[in-house]
Amino acid sequence: MFTIEDKKLLFHYDSEKLLIEAWGINSVRVRATHMNSFQTQNWALMGKVESTPEIHISNNTAILKNGKITVEVTTVGKITFYNQNGHVLLQEYVRTRDNIKEFTSALNLRAREFKPILGGDYELTVRFESIHEEKIFGMGQYQQPFLDLKNCTLELAHRNSQASVPFALSSLGYGFLWNNPAIGKVTFGKNITEWNVKSTKQLDYWITAGDTPAEIEEAYASVTGTVPMMPEYGLGFWQCKLRYQTQEELLEVAREYKRRNLPISVIVIDFFHWTQHGDWKFDPDFWPDPEKMVEELQEMGIELMVSVWPTVEKKSENYEEMLQQGFLVRTDRGERIPMLGTNLVYFDPTNPKAREYVWGKVKDNYYDKGIKIFWLDEAEPEYAIYDFDLYRYHLGPNVQIGNIYPVLYAKTFFDGMVESGQEDVINLVRCAWAGSQRYGALVWSGDIDSSFTAMRNQFVIGLNMGLAGIPWWTTDIGGFHGGNPDDPKFRECIIRWFQYGTFCPVFRLHGDREPHSEPLSKSGGGKMHSGAANEVWSYGEEAYEIFKKYLMIRERLKPYIKNQMKLAHEKGTPIIRPLFYDFPYDQEAWKIEDAYMFGPDILVAPILHEGTFSRKVYLPNGVIWRDAKSGKVYEGGQSILVDAPLEEIPLFLRNNANFPIYF
Repeated sequence: MFTIEDKKLLFHYDSEKLLIEAWGINSVRVRATHMNSFQTQNWALMGKVESTPEIHISNNTAILKNGKITVEVTTVGKITFYNQNGHVLLQEYVRTRDNIKEFTSALNLRAREFKPILGGDYELTVRFESIHEEKIFGMGQYQQPFLDLKNCTLELAHRNSQASVPFALSSLGYGFLWNNPAIGKVTFGKNITEWNVKSTKQLDYWITAGDTPAEIEEAYASVTGTVPMMPEYGLGFWQCKLRYQTQEELLEVAREYKRRNLPISVIVIDFFHWTQHGDWKFDPDFWPDPEKMVEELQEMGIELMVSVWPTVEKKSENYEEMLQQGFLVRTDRGERIPMLGTNLVYFDPTNPKAREYVWGKVKDNYYDKGIKIFWLDEAEPEYAIYDFDLYRYHLGPNVQIGNIYPVLYAKTFFDGMVESGQEDVINLVRCAWAGSQRYGALVWSGDIDSSFTAMRNQFVIGLNMGLAGIPWWTTDIGGFHGGNPDDPKFRECIIRWFQYGTFCPVFRLHGDREPHSEPLSKSGGGKMHSGAANEVWSYGEEAYEIFKKYLMIRERLKPYIKNQMKLAHEKGTPIIRPLFYDFPYDQEAWKIEDAYMFGPDILVAPILHEGTFSRKVYLPNGVIWRDAKSGKVYEGGQSILVDAPLEEIPLFLRNNANFPIYF
């Protein structure tokens, strides 16, 4: 029933095989299957970090100990995880009449339920006991206002503005990675924690124990990877809108920033600059000389980022070849239906040859013209109909492996850029899964609306993305859908959003502002409309002066931000994180969901509600805090009321840290 093979603990009962092995410091990987052998994919995990666990087998239990984590397995297969102090971190939920006295029950519910799919694989449900006082964080990007995910149900699937990154950080002192890219859901319920996927071949998860959130986060990064080092231009201000329609329009905006002596690091060409979806090249009618454009921008110290989509139109010059080679996403029923719009399908990055093909086109038409940053839109991918069981990839059915799509989409570009000799790769991506970070993925929160409500959602999303192992994160400042620059209410919203964006990992202005302008032509790169102006001078003089102030603050903080990016690269440390990350022994800090740390020394308390000009701020215990504006000093461990006029975001510096926020 229990055996030890190559430092691994195996349990075999009837058709189920259970495999537990040390995988990194204080961590183990757990797999189970009813197939005749285990699958070999590592998915989010990188190569195994060797360690030597202690394994002991007795008549009734088997024990595997690796550093601070201990795993106990009973003779009926029930798993319990303990920390080094003997405290239960997580245990499986079992309600059967098996010989487990405390769980004797007529319910006949097992912890690991493999439900056979007729003629196929298995639907899998995994159940764990729920501890009422536990708090759960991480898990990626969900458009809801809760930082603590306890009592939430989350879809394990990607959508536009939703990125499932299934790593959970628990206040009990463990981190849990659901290492399975299948479509499903998780419920962190009051009575039970339950993971479910609709189609899979095996159970696969990884768990680590740690005394602090930082220790847990660093252990997770050590097995799933860290971001590259952020290049210098990534630290500054990124200018974007839907959409600059011509080469001259974009250059004139860049020149205006320089005429006004405003700092700008990156400017962006959005979608429909191309001839057809899937041609992956500029429309020469509107972008006649990309090399000259890149050269002028670089002379101004500005990098150019270009939007690239994974969509292929049937009219594309590449469609027939890609269809013949099997480089396109397929459907299991009926015709290959349109995705997003008429006659659009997606390329399939789970096929290595498809990745090479697409990068070859991008390299010829963009990269070799001097473009070194890409905007990888539609990375979920965004289906017109989210019938996940309909689509099929090179690696298998979408319902079984679909969540890996954004990882391999980012890998397409990362591998090509590294092979071309580029270091410090960064690409803007609209979705992620566990492990995306190691491919230079800067994730943004998708096509959200322009409102304070949306801003509040993005606030908690950014923190949970960092805890899920994605430290490079940004949001469309002002939201994407809507927002009229002449509307006073929207001006208030975008000012508050801009202040918050100054203290995000990447500082990026984008949006589809109203009213729209007309298309320039009926074909190619001219057939899509453009949104209204979205530059910092587009919102009136009062807003402009405030924006200018925060542009300069960001510029002065670059050395500090660079240090935080170095920690993200080396250790996986989130750039922005909840207060408890830096103050884990302050119980009040675990309750705060409206303020955060920007690095270890700056506490940011953004204004998240319309018409608000003061707010309460909790200052964590054990240190002193200085108001960055007034200079007033406070003892930690208390809540204070602070003023927040329209031009100010409350900021506090830890232990008199000296940063040039204000002159």
